[in-house]
Amino acid sequence: MPSAVTSRQVSVSALRLGRFAAMSVVTALILIAGVWASWGSAQHVMLTKGREQGTVEVTRCGERTCTGPFVPSSPGARPRVSVEIERSVAVRRGATYTVVVKPGSDDVVRSGPAGVLYAWVPLGGALLLAAVVVAGGLRRTRAAWVLAGSGIALLTAAFVTV
Repeated sequence: MPSAVTSRQVSVSALRLGRFAAMSVVTALILIAGVWASWGSAQHVMLTKGREQGTVEVTRCGERTCTGPFVPSSPGARPRVSVEIERSVAVRRGATYTVVVKPGSDDVVRSGPAGVLYAWVPLGGALLLAAVVVAGGLRRTRAAWVLAGSGIALLTAAFVTV
């Protein structure tokens, strides 16, 4: 005689499915937000073909940005008296950095390995946050460890390189 499925079993299954769906959506949104936040700078650093490349020697720093003269190193790039680079712990007055000019502006972002890793730092934070959601909400500890390890590796590499 087949056993009948009780309404309690159906409710528990529906709640599990709902939790899984909700936490999956939250995880996906966190990771998409991390990529979106990183891509604003990463696109200029990673897709350098046709962009103005050169160096900037930081001469003055304000509250949010630092400025300095731009010396071109790529064909077609023009020298500039002053360009702006985002002020961070990685930018110091008196230092010279390889940079890429954002098209249509006098704003620059760091290039090379340090620039690539620094541009993807928001994704590293998103990976760590998503790991918590995956472990707690989805109960997938192995996947959470992979996400957390990837985030820690990215943030550590950025810290060491920058």
